[in-house]
Amino acid sequence: MKNIFILIFVLCLTLASKAQWLWDYGFSVGVSNYLGDIGGKEKTRRDFVADMKMAKTRWNFGGFARYKLNQKISVKLALDYLRIEGDDKLSSNPARNARNLNFRNDMFDLAVTGQVFFFEDNDLGNTYRYKNGFRAYFFAGVGAYYSNPKANNKDGEWVALRPLQTEGVSYSPVGVNIPMGIGFYFTIHKKHRIGYELNYRTTFTDYLDDISGNYPDDPSFSGDPSLSLRIGELGKESSFEDKGLYRSHTWGQKRGDKTHKDSYMTMSLSYSYVLRGKSSFYRGRYGHFFGKRRGGKMRKIRAKF
Repeated sequence: MKNIFILIFVLCLTLASKAQWLWDYGFSVGVSNYLGDIGGKEKTRRDFVADMKMAKTRWNFGGFARYKLNQKISVKLALDYLRIEGDDKLSSNPARNARNLNFRNDMFDLAVTGQVFFFEDNDLGNTYRYKNGFRAYFFAGVGAYYSNPKANNKDGEWVALRPLQTEGVSYSPVGVNIPMGIGFYFTIHKKHRIGYELNYRTTFTDYLDDISGNYPDDPSFSGDPSLSLRIGELGKESSFEDKGLYRSHTWGQKRGDKTHKDSYMTMSLSYSYVLRGKSSFYRGRYGHFFGKRRGGKMRKIRAKF
């Protein structure tokens, strides 16, 4: 599946190289975080960014190609490699802290999004040369991801969780997401673009962190009990009796919150190069005026980049 994502992305870059002035392609680097069942603050699960742990912010990087359909709409194909991570030890919620679960997930994300520009200035500084510009946009689309959650066991080793079926449930490593967000970029000398993008991805799975429903009914299930029920790693049963936590974390009891799906977000800085030439609009109507004076005045030409 990883190879399929890479082949699709390389094919799109090859097609982009055959077009002029409508394409730009580049790379991005940034940070990532997730909202799911692990970690969080003093309360139970909350939506959007209220429950994210900034201490578990991790990295993302990727590449993209963008095609301009018209002056107001562009389409972007992006492939990202990112990490999300969480740990119950960082939570101030006693029940989550006693659950003692952790994970990290190195993911591939391939998405197609449509960008709708709501603000633009194609001549920053009013130089009449139209070399530098600024554009801001909203975007949304559809994506696919490859997920591989792992846990850090008591020996300090990272172990893949999906094959272990820690809740007695089988789930797919591949899924669909809905990316949406906001971004902007500066165009410099008509060819170089420096951008920023905030991308929030909603998924249809609750297993990016390998947690969703209940503990298996008993430890004889066909998975790995040592990575399913981990409260015992914190000490003796008596240390949790005052809070009633030990009895709540046992076989057949609630392990996660199945009523909410997992999501993740990235914030990225990007650079891209514009494959650009003189458009037919430019040549047909204004080409013979560019760089020359008519009637003693420089004619203002509206660039469309």
